[in-house]
Amino acid sequence: MHGTFIWHELMTPDPAAAKAFYGPLLGWEPTDMPMEGFTYTSFALPGFPSGVAGMMALTEEMKGQGIPPNWTGYIAVDDVDKTAADYQREGGVICRPPEDIPGVGRFAVVADPQGAVVCIMTPMMEDRSTGTWPTPGSTGTVGWNELMAGDWEKVWDFYAARFGWEKDMAVDMDAMGIYQTFKLGDRGIGGMMTKRPEMPMAYWGYYFIVPGIDSAVEKVKSLGGKILMGPHQVPGGSWIAACQDPQGAYFNLTSATK
Repeated sequence: MHGTFIWHELMTPDPAAAKAFYGPLLGWEPTDMPMEGFTYTSFALPGFPSGVAGMMALTEEMKGQGIPPNWTGYIAVDDVDKTAADYQREGGVICRPPEDIPGVGRFAVVADPQGAVVCIMTPMMEDRSTGTWPTPGSTGTVGWNELMAGDWEKVWDFYAARFGWEKDMAVDMDAMGIYQTFKLGDRGIGGMMTKRPEMPMAYWGYYFIVPGIDSAVEKVKSLGGKILMGPHQVPGGSWIAACQDPQGAYFNLTSATK
């Protein structure tokens, strides 16, 4: 599993409102799990109780640190302590040191040398081939992981060395530069490009799969979200839209059909 995105998590100031937004939009069924000092919510698809994403409330301390509502990805690693140390040694930052989540795994929050934040985890979970997890590419799951880098060409080797990613198709985006897709083994899992100058920082963004882009965009609007860009078609034929939920978290939608 090393190098695979295995989980995506929403940090939000209003979990109840986020449930009311993402449930109808993506077909998710929420389950609250009381933890010590907070409640964690798992979002599942019908028939797949293991869940496809999670959510927790932004604390006052997080807000005080300037952490906005956001989606974060978790990348599986064989040894979270080693990978976190690797990040730091090669110019990245350990934002939250490795710690255990009982029965779930060991994780850390890290940032690459250009500031893009992601979580890394050595998981303790069942084999995803058992049938309790949706097939990759299923509606309601994350179908693409995208890095808007300070300079993707300079940070590429950093990620390839940490996670074993390989370059896949490169797309010339004219004035926006090259969009470099990447794969792990035979499966394409994401892309990266250099962010536009007006973007304040490098970041990871995530694309949720929907049955049709136009109907999903209308649903975002009707549920109180915003469409920031699109929908438009991208090389390969998929349709995408950049969105913001009512609490301010950025996310993307993708579909094979309009």
